[in-house]
Amino acid sequence: MEHWIAPSSPLDATSARPDIVFPLLHGSNGEDGTVQGLMELLNLAYVGSGVAGSSVCMDKVLMKDVLKTHKIQGPDYLSVSRFEWESDAPSRILAIKRSIGYPCFVKPANGGSSVGISKCVSETELSAAITEALLYDSKVIVEEHINGREIEIGVLGNHELSVSVPGEIITKNAAFYDYQSKYHEGNSTLVIPVHLSEKVLAELEETAKRAFAALNLSGLARVDVFLREKDQSIVVNELNTMPGFTQFSMFPLLWQHTGLSYPQLIETLIDLGLQRHDDKQKIHYRIQC
Repeated sequence: MEHWIAPSSPLDATSARPDIVFPLLHGSNGEDGTVQGLMELLNLAYVGSGVAGSSVCMDKVLMKDVLKTHKIQGPDYLSVSRFEWESDAPSRILAIKRSIGYPCFVKPANGGSSVGISKCVSETELSAAITEALLYDSKVIVEEHINGREIEIGVLGNHELSVSVPGEIITKNAAFYDYQSKYHEGNSTLVIPVHLSEKVLAELEETAKRAFAALNLSGLARVDVFLREKDQSIVVNELNTMPGFTQFSMFPLLWQHTGLSYPQLIETLIDLGLQRHDDKQKIHYRIQC
């Protein structure tokens, strides 16, 4: 990288520039728009969403604000900043009790892999959970507990979107889909494809595409939803702009069961990234006199 990324590189270093970058990075300084911004400054093609979509989806509060504006159903939620918590924790706890209730989930607003997430059934647990979550971010989100199935679906595309078959996560010996369940074999089961009624499947596919477009995403995303038990409604939990690609990861497995092999998936993502980059080259940044 030093031959094409450093400002002091010789002029002929452009020959060493990659055709496209696949930023297979997770968490802060990876999928939150920062690396994407670097690629934009260097005018390099890259896989996945741009700065705005990546940044908003990394911040669970902003993401849910956008989805709410587009009338896409999600869990009830409240945000709490470190300043608000340290200034007046009792009032924050009271607001959560009145609007969210118990049980509820506490999460760092910016994060992933279920790090710093807690399920709370009491005021004591809530206070401890917020304190812990604030170790990983300066803002936390508190969400209502949705009683239902955890369903995930993949989206591919820039303008014309395709969706994968859906999959279901069934956790074992855990209160929710935590870090151990995600990354240690045997702690969870992925059911692919999952059986859904035609009505629910159609709603899921349409909701996934609407959420993808509302958040200005491109390339790929994994859309995580709850299928609410009482009425079979779709409740969007979050969208992941750079989902995992491990042997346990849902996203590549979803597409494999849809008929797109791992090599074909990578090729598709590269093509979408190059297309997005080519489109961006049509934008004028100077006034033509």
